[in-house]
Amino acid sequence: MSLKAIHLVFITASTVLAFGFGLWEFKTYSAGGEKSDLILGVASLVTGTALIIYGKYFLKKLKDIGYL
Repeated sequence: MSLKAIHLVFITASTVLAFGFGLWEFKTYSAGGEKSDLILGVASLVTGTALIIYGKYFLKKLKDIGYL
């Protein structure tokens, strides 16, 4: 497995974790109403979006390099 493929796996896993944590924080906010849960939820969704943008940039930059 190449460094490019491993990098894509980590970007994908980080994106899923960021969105999952954001949804979990929104669920916690709706149950308890803590302001910090709302802030962490929004920050996680922003981070997940930034990771998607970075992933697209990474794929575009290294399109000539193979996955193996």
